[in-house]
Amino acid sequence: MESYKYCLCFSRKFRWVEAQPPEDVKEAFTAYAERGSHINAEQLRRFLADAQGDAGATAADAERVMEQAYQLRHRHTLVKLSKPLLALEDFHQFLFSEDLNPPFRSQVHQEMTAPLSHYYIYTGHNSYLTGNQLSSDCSDVPIIKALERGVRVIELDIWPNSTKDGINVLHGRTLTTPVELIKCLRSIKEYAFTASPYPVIITLEDHLTPDLQAKVAEMVTETFGDMLYYPDKDSIEEFPSPEALKRRIILSTKPPKEYLEAKDDKDKDGAPQNGKVSNEEEAWGKEVPDLQYELESADKQNENDQIEDEEDDDDDNDDDDPKVHQNSAPEYKHLITIRAGKPKGRLSDSLKVDPDKVRRLSLSEQELAKAAITHGADLVRFTQKNLLRIYPKGTRFNSSNYNPFIGWMHGAQMVAFNMQGYGRSLWLMHGFYKANGGCGYVKKPDFLLKTGPNREVFHPTANLPVKKTLKVKVYMGDGWRKDFSQTHFDAYSPPDFYTRVGIAGVPADAVMKKTKAIEDDWTPVWNEEFTFPLTVPELALLRIEVHEYDMSEKDDFGGQTCLPVSELGPGIRAVPLFDRKGMKFKSVKLLVRFEFV
Repeated sequence: MESYKYCLCFSRKFRWVEAQPPEDVKEAFTAYAERGSHINAEQLRRFLADAQGDAGATAADAERVMEQAYQLRHRHTLVKLSKPLLALEDFHQFLFSEDLNPPFRSQVHQEMTAPLSHYYIYTGHNSYLTGNQLSSDCSDVPIIKALERGVRVIELDIWPNSTKDGINVLHGRTLTTPVELIKCLRSIKEYAFTASPYPVIITLEDHLTPDLQAKVAEMVTETFGDMLYYPDKDSIEEFPSPEALKRRIILSTKPPKEYLEAKDDKDKDGAPQNGKVSNEEEAWGKEVPDLQYELESADKQNENDQIEDEEDDDDDNDDDDPKVHQNSAPEYKHLITIRAGKPKGRLSDSLKVDPDKVRRLSLSEQELAKAAITHGADLVRFTQKNLLRIYPKGTRFNSSNYNPFIGWMHGAQMVAFNMQGYGRSLWLMHGFYKANGGCGYVKKPDFLLKTGPNREVFHPTANLPVKKTLKVKVYMGDGWRKDFSQTHFDAYSPPDFYTRVGIAGVPADAVMKKTKAIEDDWTPVWNEEFTFPLTVPELALLRIEVHEYDMSEKDDFGGQTCLPVSELGPGIRAVPLFDRKGMKFKSVKLLVRFEFV
């Protein structure tokens, strides 16, 4: 029984009752128990194979699951059965366990021997910043956090220190406090392969003199030793594979500058001009920018195919510029595996594919949106062999992010995000890279790697037929009572939870729906099903958010997750939820059924 204050002098009591297994769970139990009172190992094996899509499940697998499921419910008893049988409650406990019954497998399972250009790569932007782009501290801590999450591309802005005899990492011409480069390099070495054995790419935004470049080369060589990979020749015809580069560090330069001062673009990303954040945004982030709207806006602004810099920048030379080659320290230039540049002049020229060498091109999110209108096919062809990096526009002073799908659906491998810029766009990034065991490399769909007989390629906004339909049934949720205080959501009664369910992907597939709100219940039971026809399921993410309805104020945030549709296992699954910063709650989870038609 729970008591809540009511009208100062009174209190209301609410009885807490553990939710019963949903009807679908009862029916599955009855069917596989063959109308008995318990399920044995062989019956559970058949359930795993038939209903949960685990065709390779063995009797030994089923017995192991049964033992663990039995222990979940009977952890406080000394009794242990030699051959445990699962009662209905045990069966429900097994289905609702994220450890025993997750939404998808956690192992690397994609081919890892293709060139780097065939993979989406988990990419950070200004990886050293602890907060906003103008005045936050620079530190190795956010770099460590990013690597522990599985981020594979770390960006470092390198500048001379105050005495011009050393190298600092900071966001130049801002009030950000510097951190020494060597400290960042040592942290990268220590944590590079904590979450994934696949290569870490360090992109250097270089503002150094040749003598300091030589010093960087010495630091990098001494710090990483044999971990550092670089080719024997200046240019390579094809990038190596993630498998061939396991546990190796790669350098890439020269990225574009992220400008301090940007033209007034009327803040198209919706970031508050006064720097203030509303209560709703503070609680769970702004909605993801609409992809179709961004493309249409870019189309209106795009008068020709000339991509111009956001402001003049005389010293932002391409790595292909002979002057850069002449002035750079040779020992430094020799270590650069992925040579990079920014478009100069006509974008069509920058997107030409050289059969004899590979490179990296960088575009701002605005440049990409414009290029998608006029050069969409060229972008896809370029990314079949070369790397394309997208970075946030200069007005994102608060470290907000953008919709990553414009980049992904055109084959861009390095869609760079501010990992400290919490919000729905970053939730998509977190969800996308849960795929392939969370190793930070996700194989691009085959249709982005193929060219037709007339050089035709995938067109992400074309009118495509439905390829697959996903049905999602949200049964119930649990765990808030353990992870939150009694009055966190409502001071006067238990919470009124509802769930938002939808798809993020190409414009034709993007949609959001929601359940009804269940009043005064810590363990809400919705039992609502949603149907999502998908034209490009390979790029689709399932978005799930839980909110607590509040009549007088903005709804409270109760958890979120984004799941790659291509990875989802069929059947009834436990879906853990995450907080606003992407950290998993200890107990909060949903019971959901996934069905593909």
